[in-house]
Amino acid sequence: MNKGKIIIIDDDLVGLETLAEGLHEDGYQTFPASDAEAGLKTLLQKPGIDVVLTDLKMPEIDGIEVLRRVKSFDDAIPVVLITAYATVETAIEAMKLGAYDYVMKPIDLRRISLVLEKAVANRALTKENTELKRRLDEKFGFENIIGSSEAMMEVFELVKQVADARTVVLLEGESGTGKELVAQAIHNNSSRRGGPFVCVNCAALTETLLDSELFGHEKGAFTGAVQQRKGRFELADGGSLLLDEIGAMPAAMQAKLLRVLQEYAFERVGGTETVKVDVRVIAATNSSLEEKLEAGEFREDLFYRLNVVPVKLPPLRDRRDDIPLLVCHFVELFCKQGNKPSMRVSPQAMEIMCRHDWPGNVRELQNVVENMVITSRGEELGTKDLPQRVRPSPPQAPRGLPPGITMKELEEQAICNALEEVGGNRKKAAQALGIGLRTLHRKLREYGM
Repeated sequence: MNKGKIIIIDDDLVGLETLAEGLHEDGYQTFPASDAEAGLKTLLQKPGIDVVLTDLKMPEIDGIEVLRRVKSFDDAIPVVLITAYATVETAIEAMKLGAYDYVMKPIDLRRISLVLEKAVANRALTKENTELKRRLDEKFGFENIIGSSEAMMEVFELVKQVADARTVVLLEGESGTGKELVAQAIHNNSSRRGGPFVCVNCAALTETLLDSELFGHEKGAFTGAVQQRKGRFELADGGSLLLDEIGAMPAAMQAKLLRVLQEYAFERVGGTETVKVDVRVIAATNSSLEEKLEAGEFREDLFYRLNVVPVKLPPLRDRRDDIPLLVCHFVELFCKQGNKPSMRVSPQAMEIMCRHDWPGNVRELQNVVENMVITSRGEELGTKDLPQRVRPSPPQAPRGLPPGITMKELEEQAICNALEEVGGNRKKAAQALGIGLRTLHRKLREYGM
């Protein structure tokens, strides 16, 4: 049984050997060192050290200096001091510097074992909390927004710049581009991360229901209002509120929202009491607010209030370099969720997915990969696993060919026709033919075209 990894530093060789043997017999993995330099070197070389146990009085580098250096290396590692000079001043200085505890000479093995047991447990708890934070950051930080393309790097940089401001952010992008994920990232990278993150879809509710949903209502405000109810603005107090599909908000609600964005105050439906809130508003739209403004469907004053910091999320077809990253991420995700062994995507299937335009963007890609993982019985996801709508249509053979034409001549003619139809654009020609760009280049060289 391994109770933990302990570095023991003591210039008293007899005492060092005795203590190391005693703790080893008690179940600890010990790393004895006769001076501070050797002990600190062990700390650098041996991963997973749980506790450093050091003598206080040593030549050259004493226990207090060891404590300082350990804390500068990893503040979470508990340091326990051994001293024959247990004075109040020494104890206070050690505790101020972050010592976990100290024990007095002569060594009582039972006493020191109890101290170490608690220190190791403390170290384990710290590791668990650190891992939990890492996993939460991975889930809600930028790591959950997959992308390394230049377009996404620009989005990440802008989000970092605006995250801590109270300014309204307007997220613009087609359906499925990840607007809610970006809104969540803005919230979790701001000082409001400890507060609530609340969402409401403005397109999913009628004007009356949206009024009550956003601002709440008083008891008896309308039929069915049997008690007071807080709205999303109140629920988001101290945090962030995402107003999704803001372009679908009715005109009367637009006027009420404008006042809230100016004063951060409102009255519940059926009430007279003014409610004040501290909320960071993030708006999102998959339609052009400028076009709605020109059509008279959106208030000009509200548009300028929302459009302070616009963040445009690129569609997936404009960041094809991110498709392989997203595919691998979703394959791993759905294999874990379905308790299936790891799968890989064939180069041919990946090439087809990279060429597809993905009108439903990341959400469509996610659904396609999930379907492939669930329905596939092998370890490799190939072209046969792709839904029919994603597979390219086979190239049409040219009509009116003279009799006796060879396959090579037929292929050459098909390439010529495809290039002619797209004005010589090789990338588009390859897509029309259902082959990769590299394959097209090889064929062109082969035929001397």
